[in-house]
Amino acid sequence: MNHTAEIYHVHHYSFGTTFEDGHTHRMFGTTTLGIARGNTHVHHYYGATTLDDGHVHYYRGVTGPAIYFPGGGHIHYYQGVTTFNDRHRHAYAGNDSPSCP
Repeated sequence: MNHTAEIYHVHHYSFGTTFEDGHTHRMFGTTTLGIARGNTHVHHYYGATTLDDGHVHYYRGVTGPAIYFPGGGHIHYYQGVTTFNDRHRHAYAGNDSPSCP
C-alpha cells in the first residue's frame, strides 16, 4: 500500500462533548490533509463547539492513526478536552466519517 499517496484526503467529524455544568456541546468540522506517521497517517483538527448555555469552548488535537476496514477505507479516533470557559471544560471522544478525496 502506498501510504504517502494515501494522505491526500480529509475527514468530516461530528460528535458531542460530555455533560458538564448542566449542558453539552456539539463539535463538527473537517480535518487537515493527512500527515504521514510511519506506515500510517494522522490528521490535525481544531475548532469551536456549538454555542450552548451562553458560551462556546475551543478544541484542537491530532487524530489517532488510521483504522482500516477489511473492504477498504478507514476512519480515525478522536479524544481530548476543550478549553476552560465559564468555569468548566468538557471531554470528548469519537470517530470520524470515512475519508473524503
